Amino acid sequence: MRKVILASVAGFFAALCISVSSVAAAPYCGITWGSGAKTSSATTTRSLTNIRTGRHDCYDRMTFDLSGTGATGYRVEYVSSVTGIASGKPIHLTGGAKLRIVINAPAKSTYKGVEDKTLPGVNLSGYKTFKSAKYGSSFEGKTLVGLGVRAKLPFRVFKSGNHVVVDVAHYW
Repeated sequence: MRKVILASVAGFFAALCISVSSVAAAPYCGITWGSGAKTSSATTTRSLTNIRTGRHDCYDRMTFDLSGTGATGYRVEYVSSVTGIASGKPIHLTGGAKLRIVINAPAKSTYKGVEDKTLPGVNLSGYKTFKSAKYGSSFEGKTLVGLGVRAKLPFRVFKSGNHVVVDVAHYW
């Protein structure tokens, strides 16, 4: 009788563990992006003309507008600190994690960002994930932006027409 009770209790706890782990493994909003670096090595002579943000149900979005159409590369990754491309000066960001965003397009004459200052026209009040966004620099055909986020969360990067888009999920 003791063996039957012990086996029943063990079976109950095993079923409980399986059901809990399957609930925990379900992705938020079906998001399966991950938090590893995302890259595209394409280069261009197109210029960055604007940076804008938007809020969505499952993620916050940053969109980089570029002149014309064609291939544009990027590198987006979590880092411990963000520094200017040419100056090496720190870009001060708030939030629990920092994304270093490099777009392979110049911005010196087409976008009026100032190193380590909030992006022109971007207001992150009310965003769930984005906490701060600052201009890094533009040097040798690359433009850097630092994005402070609430925590190290999954993100995706994709190109659409004359845009490079960075989405960061609200949760895992």
